[in-house]
Amino acid sequence: MSQMSLTPLHQALRKAFQCIENNQRTWRTVLDECGPLMVSLGNLAEQFVALSKVDLYKTPLKVFPDLEEKLRFKLHHATDTVMGKLHEKLSSLQSVRDSISSQVSSVFQIQEQLSQTLDISVLTERSATVPSVADMMQWLQDADRHYRQQFVKRKSLLLTLRPDDFSQMESAPDRWNSLESPNTEHRITDMLCKVSFFTESQ
Repeated sequence: MSQMSLTPLHQALRKAFQCIENNQRTWRTVLDECGPLMVSLGNLAEQFVALSKVDLYKTPLKVFPDLEEKLRFKLHHATDTVMGKLHEKLSSLQSVRDSISSQVSSVFQIQEQLSQTLDISVLTERSATVPSVADMMQWLQDADRHYRQQFVKRKSLLLTLRPDDFSQMESAPDRWNSLESPNTEHRITDMLCKVSFFTESQ
């Protein structure tokens, strides 16, 4: 099979890499927006703990008999609000994951359709400016795996958080940050640089 016969696969590859490039920015933006929300969650947990340690009836505030109840209500409401926003962000991350997975899946479906006539030498052929099809498909698979795993880990973390489990909420910001994978993100950015000439050519 000639390079010309690979046109459908090349088109799918370009579309997939462009999808990853666009969604990588969206993913980063959403994670940046999650940071302050996670910090707020940790702060609310600290306020819950502080309130639990103080006996308001032994302070000048005892003249407000329902103060503790009102403070707890406000903290619970604030926590629910932050958690709601975090779950909205999680939905945005899921959309990124689904978009990338869909495009990558399309590439492999086309490759499967052409598999009977594909020549290995054509798939592994590369030039100074264009990587081989085999390399590009491997990179797509790696990127897809990264976003899938990242989504699962972040979703699992959010599902462990309960308003009455202060230790989990206090540690949530650090645990969220620990899920960062800068090396993998750097490899994806490097991958996009390597295919830039290919994606811009027609």
